[in-house]
Amino acid sequence: MASGKSTVGRILAERLGFAFVDTDELVEQRAGKSVAAIFAEDGEEKFREYERQVAAELVHRRNTVIATGGGFGADPSNLASLKTHALVVCLWASPEILHERARRLENRPLLQVPDPLRRIRELLAKRTPVYQQADVLINTAGRHNYEVAQIVLRHFHSMRTHDAGAGHHGAGAKKCQLPPSDNGARDNSQ
Repeated sequence: MASGKSTVGRILAERLGFAFVDTDELVEQRAGKSVAAIFAEDGEEKFREYERQVAAELVHRRNTVIATGGGFGADPSNLASLKTHALVVCLWASPEILHERARRLENRPLLQVPDPLRRIRELLAKRTPVYQQADVLINTAGRHNYEVAQIVLRHFHSMRTHDAGAGHHGAGAKKCQLPPSDNGARDNSQ
């Protein structure tokens, strides 16, 4: 939800020489229609079903940066699946910053409500416990996408050095957003 997942993911993929996939794009390919059309015609539950199918397929991907939608990472089974083969990175910012970024985007079906900022706060409150299980949390407020990508790269290389492949065989990066660190989120972006 406007945290920079796709942009940062593409930068990471290029720097690592990896493939890049966006789960929303994979869902659109599977459904044969846009995310907005899926929500409008089939409902959110059908969209989440598509996400679960995509999560199962991604287990077999290696050397891939994976950008997910915020709801994808909020599903504990999707997150658990990603953690079997990927360094899971959560990009976050305050609800106000996310709202400001999302206002410029038209393809946000969950924000097509009278008070989008309130909706962002509600979604974050619901999703935060799962988001906090990411391997790395990075506050994107005031940071350029290239700086965020550099921070993720540092964590990825550190993980590779320490784990030497134990439990993390790919380099998928799942990115999402959390409320500010005073709400219990840790920011390990240094």
